[in-house]
Amino acid sequence: MDVQLKRGLLEICVLAALEKENSYGYKIIKDVSGCIKISESTLYPILKRLENGGCLTVHSVEHNGRLRKYYKITAKGKERVGEFLNEWDDVMNVYYFIKGEHLSE
Repeated sequence: MDVQLKRGLLEICVLAALEKENSYGYKIIKDVSGCIKISESTLYPILKRLENGGCLTVHSVEHNGRLRKYYKITAKGKERVGEFLNEWDDVMNVYYFIKGEHLSE
């Protein structure tokens, strides 16, 4: 899969996982890996980018004597997921064009 395409899809998958519940890194990896492969070295830069973009917030909670970062989706993050879903028809049109198929109108 193209790196840029995968990166964009991973960001949306992370946000979608956080729409279900606030979560921490390892659990996000576990949740997202069901549909697309993701590693820690890929996840944490994505989380930082999404945080810097205002799509999620972070807070720390003590867990077994260590601080664990929990991530929460913001309204902007939810909006981004919604925009992705609204644009999906356009993506499918490109897909069918490339395959040489036509969508029925």
